[in-house]
Amino acid sequence: MRAMTSTFAEAQDAFFADFFRHSPVHATNAGNHEHDHEWPDVTDAGTGARLAWLAEARASLEAADGLSREEEIDRRVLVSVIDEMRFEEQELDEPSWSAITYSYLLGGGLFALLSREFAPLADRLGSAAGRMEGIPAVLDAARANLTSGRGRPVARFHVQKAIETIPGVADLCRTAVSMSADVAEELRTRVTTAAEVAIGAVDSFAAWLRDELLPAADGGFRLGPDLYDRKFHHALKATVTPQELEARAAAAYDEVRAEMLRLARELWPARIGDEPMPDDPDALTRRVLDAIGQDHPRADELLDFCRDEHERIEAFIEERDLIGLADEPLQIIWTPPFLRAFGGAMLIPPGPLDKGLDSFFAITPPREDWTDEQVASMLRENNARALKILTIHEATPGHYLQLAWSNRCDSLARAVFGSGVFAEGWAVYVTQVMMDVGYADDDPALLLAHWKYFLRAVTNTLMDIRIHRGNMTEDEAMKLMVEGGFQERSEATEKWSRARLSSTQLCSYFLGSVEMTELEREARRRSGDAFEWRPFLESVVSHGTPPMPVIRDILYGD
Repeated sequence: MRAMTSTFAEAQDAFFADFFRHSPVHATNAGNHEHDHEWPDVTDAGTGARLAWLAEARASLEAADGLSREEEIDRRVLVSVIDEMRFEEQELDEPSWSAITYSYLLGGGLFALLSREFAPLADRLGSAAGRMEGIPAVLDAARANLTSGRGRPVARFHVQKAIETIPGVADLCRTAVSMSADVAEELRTRVTTAAEVAIGAVDSFAAWLRDELLPAADGGFRLGPDLYDRKFHHALKATVTPQELEARAAAAYDEVRAEMLRLARELWPARIGDEPMPDDPDALTRRVLDAIGQDHPRADELLDFCRDEHERIEAFIEERDLIGLADEPLQIIWTPPFLRAFGGAMLIPPGPLDKGLDSFFAITPPREDWTDEQVASMLRENNARALKILTIHEATPGHYLQLAWSNRCDSLARAVFGSGVFAEGWAVYVTQVMMDVGYADDDPALLLAHWKYFLRAVTNTLMDIRIHRGNMTEDEAMKLMVEGGFQERSEATEKWSRARLSSTQLCSYFLGSVEMTELEREARRRSGDAFEWRPFLESVVSHGTPPMPVIRDILYGD
């Protein structure tokens, strides 16, 4: 056992050294590359070792004395992270019932090595070869975990999605082989051999999932109220209960829909013309949104549209001196196949220790097996105005810009263990800021698209809580999203899948935006007429990506 340390700096250094060793894929994503060739130990022995380390690390951090205020804040972050990790190991135990866990683990561990130029290609391919060589052992442990019978029954839907996504890991192995064409023969041979073995293991695992695990998988996708409430506490670091958040979301649902109806009535003459307005308010709003949705790029133009829009957004921000822009490179790409089960779009940033590397704004293309109508529905949802909002949210001044600022923070704890509530809340909140300061204010239809996007954050919250704490059915969820939230059926179908694969994460958008708005209100209360956007926004994003109670304490704590 490690000797108890006496200072916070020593305890923190020991924690991160052990964290990176126990969680090598997290280490790679954070920018620590000492363990790039390894996988975490997903056997029972690995779980036991991690739990013993977490108990020791918590005691060591708590024993440290003489802390500065910054160190007190970082200790608070680390202790909450330790408690969350212990909950995940001991109570949630997803590796024993969620088969798609292994798609994310293996896909993420290879993608991080192949996609980012943090080291010479030969070094990264050597690490990738090491990880590919380790894939058969990981999948052997996955079989043992998924047939262990411990805790929850294996979730059938998660197995189905694992069958769809695990081939993406084999695709990444093939990518590694193609990237090895110009390296030394010895390394190329190693990569090729490792890939062949790994692809065989993945194919075998996919067949096992389909032929053996799926027929016996009878578990549900709902966490249930007790487990959900504990995860809500640990994952979101929320100061409200799920029931309180649900009540706030329900109220916001009515308020946002009323505002959308007002805007739709104003837009009707220009968008619809002389056609009489329907008496049904939902039909009126939907009719105007449908008219707006007809203006969209083709499926093969989505990336170029967002690239052009991003340039316009950055020019607007510079003109208004709203917030300092990022110099770090951004690529707008198609979502890697292993991540497409979540649908939609996402920001894949570099780790805080990988300075100056690319961020990826990933957009999921239409599925190859979709009908023409499904593709058309997806494009109506991702229409020209929705893509403008999406680019603000995922890129600038949303996730990409916020995480670029976060990665400049000196606090390793707050940068490595970023709060999803902070990150998603910022992206939703700052979209409202862009509307408030007049982005594209010559296009009133954009404001209606914005409120529809915000309404999605609200319905995400209602769905997540009602699915995992209650018994919301697919029909009820689709009605909430399509009729209540005015979403296209293709978008709602993908979200229904995502809501069953994840839990609590879909609450982070609305919860975080509410709490970000509270930060602004407090800043305005303190500053009065002297309030300025740039100092306030930069004060929020300058401290990493901490839990919302922590950033409030940093900014306003006495």
